[in-house]
Amino acid sequence: MTSTSTHIATGNTARRALLRAVLAGGAALGAGTALSTSPAVAAGPTHRPTTPQAALRELRRGNHRWATRHQTHPHEAGTDRLLAVSGQHPFALVLGCIDSRVPPELVFDQGLGDLMTVRSAGCVLDEAVLGSIAYGVLELDIPLVMVVGHASCGAVTAAVHAAETGDELPAHIAYVAEQIRPAIDHSQTGPARVDATITANVRLVRSRLAAEHDLAERTATGRLAIVGARYELGTQEVRLVP
Repeated sequence: MTSTSTHIATGNTARRALLRAVLAGGAALGAGTALSTSPAVAAGPTHRPTTPQAALRELRRGNHRWATRHQTHPHEAGTDRLLAVSGQHPFALVLGCIDSRVPPELVFDQGLGDLMTVRSAGCVLDEAVLGSIAYGVLELDIPLVMVVGHASCGAVTAAVHAAETGDELPAHIAYVAEQIRPAIDHSQTGPARVDATITANVRLVRSRLAAEHDLAERTATGRLAIVGARYELGTQEVRLVP
């Protein structure tokens, strides 16, 4: 029994290691020949921030470049593409809305392999979103998670409208609205209510993530920070939500 148990445990460990390698991009199936004729490249980019504070600074610098029209479009060269074949080393995970006007790589002026992005309407959490975030943090050791809401969010607008009118939304959109409903700011009215709810929803999602056990363990030791922010379509600036 001991021998069999050891064999099973070893097999499970091997399968888990293989899964990590494949999901991280380490398997690089079909790319071996091309890499063998190319110059050797480092296992990971040397610029990668490794602390929450450094990662946040890099995101803020990148957004400043974007907002002031001084984008550098980093990490798109041939060497960067070779690095991406051998593995990924994102320094931050951005949970954003699906809105086509707020693509994280552009908004933060980042390039190939810099960010892991997870997007859902209104930044709503479900098991797939939570699993994706957990993978980035626990398996890739990403030190920063930023929840980014944005002005004029259609998902929040729909949630507020449904709550005010009682109108029935299509099934899957109704799910999104129900997840946002607890964040509705009833102290405001009209457009101000929608805008205040956008910020409140960012706080709600951030707090839900912070309560996740595996993530909380990392924040407690300083290995991870979970922050909230919102993107202003007019100024194109990202500002932190306290």
